[in-house]
Amino acid sequence: QVQLAESGGGAVQTGDSLKLSCAVSGVTQSRYVVGWFRQRPGKEREFVVSIYWSGGDIFYEQDSMKARFTISRDIAENTVALQMNSVKPEDTGIYYCASGSLQDIASKGFQGFDSWGQGTQVIVSS
Repeated sequence: QVQLAESGGGAVQTGDSLKLSCAVSGVTQSRYVVGWFRQRPGKEREFVVSIYWSGGDIFYEQDSMKARFTISRDIAENTVALQMNSVKPEDTGIYYCASGSLQDIASKGFQGFDSWGQGTQVIVSS
């Protein structure tokens, strides 16, 4: 059973940088994807970015995310990081780490992410 645990959230100011981390355990296959989602106040959960565990391929759905959010993985440490730069108040929300098999995500889209962490809160003040 895959387990995910986020850390690194907190309160920051506009323009700051923040790095979130997701500890991944229980992955038994190489064709696996780990991603970050966020849920902003009053909005539905939205996809931010994902990374293919083995090959390192990165996927953004929104071009606007590419400019300020960077994902990386550390296979030795079994972690996936989300680097957030030049944060804005609209980045405030709960950030979740999620994972799923490449096969499930390819066939089901975001519904293929079937393991989730508890989330970490990010608050950006102006």
